[in-house]
Amino acid sequence: MSQSTGQVAHGYYLHELAVGMQASYSKAITDEAVQAFATVSGDDNPLHLNDDFARETRFGRRLAHGMLTTSLWSTIVGTQLPGPGCAYMSQELVFLKPVYIGDTVVAGMTVTAIDTERQQVVLSAQARVGDVLVARGEGRVWVPRAQGK
Repeated sequence: MSQSTGQVAHGYYLHELAVGMQASYSKAITDEAVQAFATVSGDDNPLHLNDDFARETRFGRRLAHGMLTTSLWSTIVGTQLPGPGCAYMSQELVFLKPVYIGDTVVAGMTVTAIDTERQQVVLSAQARVGDVLVARGEGRVWVPRAQGK
């Protein structure tokens, strides 16, 4: 609910979506974000939290949690495409490259299919640091219909 107007916000309704629609979200992965994610998720792997430990691994330094990186897809789904009112149903993903603290991740999603009977859309998902694809996947999201549609 919007604090300024008292109106309930909604994203796209099913009939407003089309194959090829895209949205993106960019976020710098800070130490504070990694620490907060570790607290919320309970994932306190020292690879993410301990400089000395991480320095001795093949990565040579601390990594962001993979799920923190791909959680940006949820930001897109819940706020942009389809947006408020939809519900995530599934997400397949593959981690391709590490994301380090200080990297800026650009997450993107594209509508690839629409199932009007089930009120679902399929979205291809990508996460990049610069030109490097660090994660990819496919999500399925339930989308509400507008009244009378």
